[in-house]
Amino acid sequence: MSLGPLRRKSTTVSPAQRAGWAARLREAGAPLTIPPYRLHFAARVLSWTGSAVSSIGLAFAVLHLGGGADGLGLVLAAGVAPQILLLLVGGVVADRWSRARVMVWSNVASGAAEAVAAVLLWCGEAQVWHLVAMSAVCGGASAFFGPAASGVVVQVVPAQMRHAANALLKIGQNLVKVGGPALGGMLVAAFGSSWVIGWDSITFGVAAILCARIDMGDARAKVRGGFVADLREGWMDFRSRRWLWVMVVQSAVMVPVWLVGFQLLGPVYGQRYLGGAGPWGIVVSGFTAGLMAGAAIALLWKPRLIGLAVCVGIGSMSLPLASMALSMPLAVLALAMALAGAGLAVSMTMWASLVQSRVPAERLSRTMSYSTLGQVLPVPIGYLAAGPLASAIGVRTTLGSGALLIGAAMVVPLLLPEVRGLSLAPIAVAVEDELLETARR
Repeated sequence: MSLGPLRRKSTTVSPAQRAGWAARLREAGAPLTIPPYRLHFAARVLSWTGSAVSSIGLAFAVLHLGGGADGLGLVLAAGVAPQILLLLVGGVVADRWSRARVMVWSNVASGAAEAVAAVLLWCGEAQVWHLVAMSAVCGGASAFFGPAASGVVVQVVPAQMRHAANALLKIGQNLVKVGGPALGGMLVAAFGSSWVIGWDSITFGVAAILCARIDMGDARAKVRGGFVADLREGWMDFRSRRWLWVMVVQSAVMVPVWLVGFQLLGPVYGQRYLGGAGPWGIVVSGFTAGLMAGAAIALLWKPRLIGLAVCVGIGSMSLPLASMALSMPLAVLALAMALAGAGLAVSMTMWASLVQSRVPAERLSRTMSYSTLGQVLPVPIGYLAAGPLASAIGVRTTLGSGALLIGAAMVVPLLLPEVRGLSLAPIAVAVEDELLETARR
C-alpha cells in the first residue's frame, strides 16, 4: 500500500490554517497602523540603535584616556546612580505632565550631554570625569524617560492591541542588540569613539523630534494632590497589589544574579574553561538569537495564564548558569543561553502587557517607577559581592548558587493563587480594580 497520499495529507496546510496565520500576522502588525505608536516605535528603535553602538565607543574612549577598568566602572556606575535616585521623581512627573513632552526633554538632555562629550573627544580635550558627567546626565534623563515611555502604549494603543505593541518594541530592541555591538566595534575602529558617541547624540535629537510629534490626547494627566501626595498614591497602588510587589521581589532576585552570572562571571568562565573570547562569543550569540526568537513568539502567542508564563520565562535564566556550573559542553551552553534569551524576551513582553492591563493609566508611570526601582536597586550590591564570593567559593560554585536562586525565584511566587491565576481577561481586571477600590475606602 502506498503512503504517498498520507504524506501529502499530513504536510498540506489547509486554507483555514493559512487564513488563521494571516489573521495573526495582521493582528501582530496592527499597532503600526496607529500614527502615535508608529512615531513612538521609530523613536525608540532609533535611540536604541545609537545607544547600542555608543556603549562600545564609550568603553574604548575611557580606556584610550587611561581610565582603565576602574575608570570604566566609575562611568558605568555614574549612569546607574541617578536612575536609582530619580526614578520615583520621574514616575510622578510622567503622570503629572504630558508623557510625550517628558520623553522629548529626556532625549534632548541625553543628546546634549553626548554632543559635548563627542566634541571634547574629537578636540582631544576630554578627560575621564567628562565622561562620568555625561553618563550621569544620561542616567538621570533615563529616570524620567523610562516611566513616561511605559505609559505611552496605554495612552495611544487600544487595549486589544497592547500585547502586540509591546512585542513589536521588544523585537526592535532585540534586533539592535544582535548587530549593535559588532557595528559599534567596527565604527570605533574606523572612525574613533568621538564619532560613534556623536552619532548617538544625533539619534537622541531625531528621537526628540519624533516624540514631539506624538499626539497623546490630553496633554496633562489628572492628578488631585501635590508631589508628595502623588508619590504616596503610587506607593499605595504598588503595595496594594500583592501579585505586583511579589513579582517585583522575584525580579529583584533574578536581575542582579543574572547580570552577575552573564556580564561579570560569564567572561571569566569563558576565559578559564572555554578557551577565551571566541567560544564565549558563540555563547553570547546564542543568547541574542534566543532574544529574537522569544520576541517573535511573544508577538504571536497570548497565553491564558500570563503569570505562569512570566515565571517560567524567568526560570529559564537559570539554565546557562547551571550549565556553566556543571561544565557542560559549549553546544549545550549555547543552547541553554538561547533558551534563556527566549524566556527573557517572552517574560518581559508578557510582564509589560500584564501591568498595563491592571494598573490605571493615570497611575501607571508612578507604579512602574517603584517596580523598576525594586529591580535596579540590588544590582550594585550584586556586582560588589560577586567578586569576593567567587574568590571564596569558586566561579562555578557561585554560578551554581545563582542558578538555584533563580529557580527558587521562579517557584515561590507560583505558590500564591493570585499569581498562578493572573491573566489579561477584562473580567479579572475589573474584579481586582473593584476590590482595591473597596480596600482604599
